[in-house]
Amino acid sequence: MKSFLPLLAITSLLALPVLAQHPGGGHPEGGHPSGGEHEMHAPPAHGPAPYHGAPQAHEDRHFADHPGHPDVPHVDGNHWVGHDYGRNNAHYHLDHPWEHGRWNGGFGPAHRWRLGGGGPNRFWFNNWYWSVAPYDLAYTNDWLWDSDDIVIYEDPDDPGWYLAYNTRLGTYVHVMYMG
Repeated sequence: MKSFLPLLAITSLLALPVLAQHPGGGHPEGGHPSGGEHEMHAPPAHGPAPYHGAPQAHEDRHFADHPGHPDVPHVDGNHWVGHDYGRNNAHYHLDHPWEHGRWNGGFGPAHRWRLGGGGPNRFWFNNWYWSVAPYDLAYTNDWLWDSDDIVIYEDPDDPGWYLAYNTRLGTYVHVMYMG
């Protein structure tokens, strides 16, 4: 029994770095709490640039820009496929942008978050709550709401919305911070 106590003490000390990770799966250095078994797509280095073109038709959107690419908004390298629909899209207009406050938990690939549960209408990670834009709900059918990792980006075109990039799928949707 006495030889067991030093082994227990050493094992406990070696486990302390695990406790230093951000709660809820956020890893400022871009680490993955489970060793990366879900990650298939590296998050883009930055969010999309503001769109300066003319607004495009929105009702019949297709995003499969190449054979084998998903027909949902996705990212190729640093090109945000589907974000060229233009500023002032009525589907993303909010009368009160950021009515639940602005999120300051960290943007871009240095901040990955493990989804903690819920569904597209209300999901969470790290005790922050979010909702997918109604216009984007169909693009979340393959999301795993209790285990996918996402990266949040600011949306330069739609006030009050953020973009949640799913690292497993390489796709993204508009999301609202709910507090």
